Amino acid sequence: MGDYKVWRVLSLFLLVVIAARGDLSYDFYKTRCPQAEKIVMDVMVNATLSDRRIGASILRMHFHDCFVEGCDGSILIDSTSTNQAEKDFPANFPSIRGFDVIDAAKAAVEKVCPGIVSCADILAFAARDGVHLSHGPFWNIRSGRRDGRVSMFNRVPLFLPPPTSNITQLITSFAAKNLSKSDLVFLSGGHTIGFSLCSSFNSRLYNFTGRGDQDPALDAALAQTLKGQCPRPPTRVDPIVPMEKTPFKVDTKYFKGVLKRRGLFTSDSALLNDPFTKSLVIKSAADESFFLGNFIQSMIKMSELEVKTGSKGEIRKKCHVIN
Repeated sequence: MGDYKVWRVLSLFLLVVIAARGDLSYDFYKTRCPQAEKIVMDVMVNATLSDRRIGASILRMHFHDCFVEGCDGSILIDSTSTNQAEKDFPANFPSIRGFDVIDAAKAAVEKVCPGIVSCADILAFAARDGVHLSHGPFWNIRSGRRDGRVSMFNRVPLFLPPPTSNITQLITSFAAKNLSKSDLVFLSGGHTIGFSLCSSFNSRLYNFTGRGDQDPALDAALAQTLKGQCPRPPTRVDPIVPMEKTPFKVDTKYFKGVLKRRGLFTSDSALLNDPFTKSLVIKSAADESFFLGNFIQSMIKMSELEVKTGSKGEIRKKCHVIN
């Protein structure tokens, strides 16, 4: 896990500089369910022991949740006969994994503190823990999010930037959520861990402009390697490949790879197409402390997007179904 004492100190500093949002609090469960975060961490530890990819998967789930209806656990809700939910949108299905882990964490918390801790908070805790269990930093999270009651398939593409996004589209998507260019770069740094389905970037290998060509912004040697792993579409199989060379460890290799034109997604390469975002990629590649400190700040900011507090939303009994 690594030594995270430095990052605990840094996260305390960030409590001062990051403005309060809604009714969230760092001691929201202090009296009503003080064990909540430990219970979630224990579940994540066990899940990581059996599946080293799970930390990155939960981190991605949290990002996809926050960008649509805000950080309200709407991505966890199952579709019904009358509503197709977010989790079934192609950007989420079948690539988003870990719903069973969040369900397990919720069940464990419910045994100790029934009806108190929201699924939205559990997802935020689990994403943070997944990063930490991938040899990354630990930070404090304000809690008090309530669970949303709306989850709609057709709202996902309105807000969630796809991996094919160019730099203008990325900046616009992030700005719509009051996230800056800096947040764009540091949150993209979440690609330091995890794997991707080939379908998320296959067009860069086989049909970038619709003429059967390869994306010239992708390192040619990497493209050849990926072609050996990712079949030409259409295909029944959709293999996974690591996002970068150390997919189970939070480090700066993602940024170093982007600078060498080895980012898997068009959205990764796009970070080099704006002078400001490129400068942050360069600095993050050279200075791990710079990246990690700013990653924490951007994660805290993202995890508080459009949260529901007070009387809004609900506390679901089970994360996959509205009460």
